[in-house]
Amino acid sequence: MTRLSPLHIDESLFVVNKPAGMLAQADRTGDPDVVTLGKAWLRDQGAATPFLGLVHRLDRPTSGLMVLARSSDAARSLSRQFRERTVEKTYLAVVEGTLTGIGTWTDTVAKIDRQPQIVPADHPEGAYAKLTWQALARADEQTLLQIQLHTGRPHQIRLQSAERGHPVVGDRRYGAVTALNEAIALHHVQVRCEHPATHRGETFAAPLPEYWSRFQAAFATALDRFA
Repeated sequence: MTRLSPLHIDESLFVVNKPAGMLAQADRTGDPDVVTLGKAWLRDQGAATPFLGLVHRLDRPTSGLMVLARSSDAARSLSRQFRERTVEKTYLAVVEGTLTGIGTWTDTVAKIDRQPQIVPADHPEGAYAKLTWQALARADEQTLLQIQLHTGRPHQIRLQSAERGHPVVGDRRYGAVTALNEAIALHHVQVRCEHPATHRGETFAAPLPEYWSRFQAAFATALDRFA
């Protein structure tokens, strides 16, 4: 059975480094998911009826930090923080093509027939999407980006980068040339939020997954700080 171990656990928080290819929550496939495996881990530690509240998601092929709530009070606090955009979310992405400097991307995203896509700003189902990026390194017609995600729309980073001709490496769904099996080169590397119980700022970091070693030779200096 697939197992999941937390990076951090206390009375309010259950923080994990989600592997690429794993679901955030159960669906009709019955494939392993973070919520189910997290509850199994808690039961193994002696919790009879563990609570895990899902307050944000990561796409299946994306790896990295997920912060889950261990109580209804914690879930309300974290949900409010995500809703009010006070949670600081940092991603690393390797995209196709060359980018330099820093920038901001703003778009409107909507689900059309259950498929996220960028739509005109006046679309009735559209939602504002914003991120800022910094190019950390470039090699072999690829660019390593550090991304601050200011909103949390479905497939947001994947959509916005592909819209500008820079799909995330491995993201064949949005036009990438290179395949990475069940993964894409997108990792939620750091999150900062207010602890629901102590109200202090907490920062969590997730080590890069093993499959990112393929980028080490090209981006070694930039990636070493996230190792």
